[in-house]
Amino acid sequence: MNNEFQEELNLHSAGAIIRHASVFNQLESHQNNFQLSKEFTDKWVLPLYMKIRNTHDLSWVDYLLELKNELTEDVTLALLGDFNWRTRTVGAYLSVLKNYESQIPIIGVHLLKSEVCYAGDLYALVLAYHNTPETIEYLHQYLEYYLQKPELDFDQQAVLEAVAYLDIINKTNNLSKYLKLWNKMLIEQGEISKVRNIQIAKIIEQQEGKGSSEKYLKSLDQVIINPELSVKHITEQIKFLQELKPYFD
Repeated sequence: MNNEFQEELNLHSAGAIIRHASVFNQLESHQNNFQLSKEFTDKWVLPLYMKIRNTHDLSWVDYLLELKNELTEDVTLALLGDFNWRTRTVGAYLSVLKNYESQIPIIGVHLLKSEVCYAGDLYALVLAYHNTPETIEYLHQYLEYYLQKPELDFDQQAVLEAVAYLDIINKTNNLSKYLKLWNKMLIEQGEISKVRNIQIAKIIEQQEGKGSSEKYLKSLDQVIINPELSVKHITEQIKFLQELKPYFD
């Protein structure tokens, strides 16, 4: 296996599936200058990264409470500085549990740069939880840029829902500024998907015949193209954080 292919596999595993240039490239990301040890990831990452969004099975909370005296700023900084969606999501969640407000710019820049997938919704949750002018501005900067990038299907919906939640809490009306861009982006994404699906169907027809191609296109009719915005999930997540946080103060 050559080094270039191995590097591609490593990036894919880390969550850097789509690499893109953006207006946020000049922002400096917090990155470690060291590799996390297996002992560290076995302790802080593997037991948590798939579970921290789960508010029903709370076995991970019991595990984390056992470690609360070891949970320091150095731990969350190391997690946030690793180039991997698993470590970064755990780091962002633990950072807000410990109220490390000095780490807000790190999380905000991670959201804006969107270097790895599967993390943006949690960044948005953390920023909405803090609910300060600074954190709200990160959400707005994200939307102003990424809602005009239909080819980048990232975390626009999660960030919009964070803004909608904050509108309710703060009695503001910021969501209305973005709905036109959101609807336009959905239409453009639909057109991009149509072109892509037709290309895939042609490949299927060449390899498996017209029947398989038609079956593939018909199956796409069941796909929901226009997701509806809802604050239900983020409201539940923030309420859970509010209940959990006192145990880590």
